[in-house]
Amino acid sequence: MPIYEFKCKECGHEFELIMRASANKEEVTCPKCHAKNPERLMSAFSSGSSGGGFSASSSCGGGAFT
Repeated sequence: MPIYEFKCKECGHEFELIMRASANKEEVTCPKCHAKNPERLMSAFSSGSSGGGFSASSSCGGGAFT
């Protein structure tokens, strides 16, 4: 199940919920102030790696493009 991030429009509290993609998001309430219908935030995509690939800190030394 995906993790959704929300921000309460009333108190500004940010929180995460694990819920089905088909769940009714209008039923979500803020866990802090219990206001209804918080704003859904756009999450940054995260991907794990099992090693060996390119990383932002690695450099291209040599190769066909030099």
